[in-house]
Amino acid sequence: MQAVILAGGLGARLSEETTVRPKPLVEIGGRPILWHIMKIYAAHGIKDFIICLGYKGHLIKEFFASYALYLSDVTFDLGAGSVTTHRHEAEDWRVTLIDTGDATMTGGRLARVQKYISGELFCLTYGDGVSDLDIKASIEFHRKHGRKATVAAVYPPRRFGVLEMDGEHVTGFREKPKGEGGFINGGFFVLSRDVAGYIKGDETVWEEEPLQALAREGQLQAFRHEGFFQPMDTLRDRNYLEQLWSSGAAPWKCW
Repeated sequence: MQAVILAGGLGARLSEETTVRPKPLVEIGGRPILWHIMKIYAAHGIKDFIICLGYKGHLIKEFFASYALYLSDVTFDLGAGSVTTHRHEAEDWRVTLIDTGDATMTGGRLARVQKYISGELFCLTYGDGVSDLDIKASIEFHRKHGRKATVAAVYPPRRFGVLEMDGEHVTGFREKPKGEGGFINGGFFVLSRDVAGYIKGDETVWEEEPLQALAREGQLQAFRHEGFFQPMDTLRDRNYLEQLWSSGAAPWKCW
């Protein structure tokens, strides 16, 4: 089983960070959010990743090129031109990094990496959100229903409190109830290989015509998740995730 991660967008709403690096490299607890996402999948047994690069993708390549070295104790014998590794703590992941273009839309990025997907089923997610979703259970759910696509249905994060008013007089205040507004696309998919047929080219937005067509044809099922879900769209989101990690009780940490 492989996981495809979309990591090529501009991250314009997080420009405080993304002017110098792609959003998937923005750090939470000293590690890129991309690393956190991969750790979630690895905890569920998925350790083969295909990462769709775009904006500043060379920095993601540089991160993985030096990642194992940073986590190792080594001796460099400059005279002999050799390197001896004494301690190696990098994860046993297989990571394929594919340049899918700076301006390519999400569906186009998926189409560009299709030839690197080896199985009949694969996972797809974005490089900027974390959750305590049971990925194993979502895969099993997909296998049982037999359709082409499964999307995690989640409640949107509670951002604003609700004012109770009588005219201009505020009579009460309450936090926005969980689940108000219904389920949304949680960005964690399990897909059958032939969803590629719904993508026309680089300009295809995965969340538009492909998903709409799959829904019309009865080929899209929702895996309900009522637990933690948090995208990192803004600096506020990033700071919130950092606070959760620093507390020692980050809900998405399942490893």
